[in-house]
Amino acid sequence: MARLARLDQSKKIADKKAYKRELDALQMTILQIQQAYFRQQRRGIIVLEGWDTAGKGGLIRRLGEHLDPRGFRVWPIGAPTPVEQGRHYLYRFWQKLPEPGSIVVFDRSWYGRVLVERVEGFAAPGEWRRAYDEINAFERLLTDDGVHMIKLFLHITPEEQLARFQARLETPHKRWKLTEEDLRNRARWTDYVAAIEEMVERTSPESARWHVIPANFKWYARIEGLRRIAATLGDGIDLAPPPADPDIAAAIEAMAAQEQNQ
Repeated sequence: MARLARLDQSKKIADKKAYKRELDALQMTILQIQQAYFRQQRRGIIVLEGWDTAGKGGLIRRLGEHLDPRGFRVWPIGAPTPVEQGRHYLYRFWQKLPEPGSIVVFDRSWYGRVLVERVEGFAAPGEWRRAYDEINAFERLLTDDGVHMIKLFLHITPEEQLARFQARLETPHKRWKLTEEDLRNRARWTDYVAAIEEMVERTSPESARWHVIPANFKWYARIEGLRRIAATLGDGIDLAPPPADPDIAAAIEAMAAQEQNQ
């Protein structure tokens, strides 16, 4: 059984220059991966879960900062709409799967069934207990079809979360992020820990296993998250740029020569 309390939260990057240097390198690698996905018509899924204030938004911003938005999409997942509530809970996620040549991020995901819906009582015990097998089957369909998938959970301690709540309250442009729902979820911390640990234990096949990242230190969490994204989405992918088309190269040379002679 995965134990969140055993996670080493002392891991950090103290030097800003080192952080920026590694961030730049990882962003360039992920851009190369995106370009390879487009050329090879690959599909990638990043599932991102974590505690409130754990840094999901910061990681997503650094991930997409240099990517071509035409092949990169972020889906922020909230409560299902009334129409979606009348269908199987996986229905709304089928609508958002990546097209060939693209990468999508699910900022929260179908794992809500075994996390918030379980803890808050929105799903009956029989429904969320059944969901582990349903989710494993859903993800196996995707990975068997060639989708590269990585699942990240950003973990912080309750002490760090409280400090971040206070920082948001004191920062005017960040206050909108703090809601009563965040406080209610915190009050059920022990219940959420049990749900998270069972989720990780029961939905980590080799093809789509969970990566739990200590996130008390934001720089470390961002770099570690990007490292694992690059390693997983880039696994088995030829990142070499395509050779120049000789016909196009010859045509450009002819145009250049013609303009020089004018």
